[in-house]
Amino acid sequence: MITCFIRYEIDPFQRAAFREYAENWGRIIPRCGGNLLGYFLPHEGTNYVAWGLIGFDSLASYETYRARLKADPEGCANFEFAQQRRFILREERTFLESVEK
Repeated sequence: MITCFIRYEIDPFQRAAFREYAENWGRIIPRCGGNLLGYFLPHEGTNYVAWGLIGFDSLASYETYRARLKADPEGCANFEFAQQRRFILREERTFLESVEK
C-alpha cells in the first residue's frame, strides 16, 4: 500500500473555503477509488499549511483513480472551485510506503 501525502500552502484568510474543498473530497475520493485517510487544517502555529492523505494499493491504482477523478463531474467542479477562489497557493505530492512494525 502507498499513501499520497499532499501538502498545501493555503491562504490563511480563506480557511473556510479550503474546509469546504476538503469536505467535498470526502464524498468524491472514495467514489473514484481512493482511500481517504483525511484532510487536516492548521489549528495552532503555522496558519498556512494543510494536508491531505489518500491511500492506494499501488501506483497503478493511483493512476486509475486519477483518470476517474478527471472524469467525475463533482471532482471537476471542486477543482474549478479551488481555481476560482485561489485559496490554494501551492500544492506538493509525495508518495509514501508504510514501515511495518
